[in-house]
Amino acid sequence: MRIASAVAKDLDPLHAAHHLSRATTDLLGDGPIDLACLFLSSHFAAQAEALVEALHRALTLRLLIGCTGEGIIADSEEIEGAPGVVLWTARLPGASLCPVRLVARPSGDSVVLREWPTQNTPDRVGAGRPSFLLFADPFTSPMDDVLGVIQSAYPGAPIIGGLAGGGRESGAHRMILNQAVHDHGVVGVAMTGAVAVRTVVSQGCRPIGDRFVITRAEQNVIHELSGLPALQQLQRVFEGLSRDDCLLAQRALHVGLAMDEQRNRFERGDFLIRNLIGADEASGSLAVGDLVTEGQSVQFQVRDAQAASEELHLLLASERARQPQAPAGALLFSCCGRGRGLFGRPNHDVSVLRERAGPIPVAGFFAQGEIGPVGGTNYLHGYTASVALFGAVAG
Repeated sequence: MRIASAVAKDLDPLHAAHHLSRATTDLLGDGPIDLACLFLSSHFAAQAEALVEALHRALTLRLLIGCTGEGIIADSEEIEGAPGVVLWTARLPGASLCPVRLVARPSGDSVVLREWPTQNTPDRVGAGRPSFLLFADPFTSPMDDVLGVIQSAYPGAPIIGGLAGGGRESGAHRMILNQAVHDHGVVGVAMTGAVAVRTVVSQGCRPIGDRFVITRAEQNVIHELSGLPALQQLQRVFEGLSRDDCLLAQRALHVGLAMDEQRNRFERGDFLIRNLIGADEASGSLAVGDLVTEGQSVQFQVRDAQAASEELHLLLASERARQPQAPAGALLFSCCGRGRGLFGRPNHDVSVLRERAGPIPVAGFFAQGEIGPVGGTNYLHGYTASVALFGAVAG
């Protein structure tokens, strides 16, 4: 397995393609490339077709996927607010790669996903549990439906990726699959065989206060926590916070939904983080940005730069400690609400990744939503750093 990453900042698509292809050949040598990921800042959206065509002329790309982003990530650099394009290339001997293309079409009160999966898809994907990379247009892709369809067809299969960024209206984003450039839908790849894709999803929060059990709820509304009105329990949490945490909770409060009720202890990474979207003083209820169930454990959470940095360090260090070998390369999908705006300095997430995983080739983009598994189930997240670490299958 060999992986490389190359970046270009020239807005001329032919110049950018020449630089990317030359750098890739210098790093990998001549010959076919099994998987290539191309991420473009929005500055390149109008030139995407010309760039893709030029790359296919210069390199033998067996499968090319990618999209536009709010910014791009290339090795040790996060390029925000400036033109940039990164090409991540991999030779994956023994891996089986199946392209993914999904388009949502309305059908009455529901949504039908067309083009992929089909009834014959399991045969095309190959033997073994696949790992998926998905990139989607946020305006035209109902990601809860997409993730649900794939999880039903391939239980336990990890899905990682992100929603394209940089556009402000439908049709502004670009999704790339081989020679085709789309302005809607989902593109990606299902990977099986001799490639191990490990995932790290850092939601960037830390718990505050006590853990509660939902004792009365309806859909996304929590009426009672541990037998008392949910708002009353939240007020008690506030009363026990330090002044700094109280100020932080007033502007960045979230709810953590426990993903495994069998655990004796709950720590960072054990909760699915969801927004707290409303409170009703009359009833004492809280509205959460996801469905909840009675009997589910919850804990309030806060998000700031320190919490986000600590959790990313912790999760990546824990992942590295479990593996006998360093990964060969990585893909990183960071929320557009992270970066300089959250951390106050450039290159935070990619610097932490390379500090913990080693100086490996990295590429990615700033997304309008990040995809990744928590507790064995795939979700669409916000304010998250989702990481795919590539390595050989342990023999």
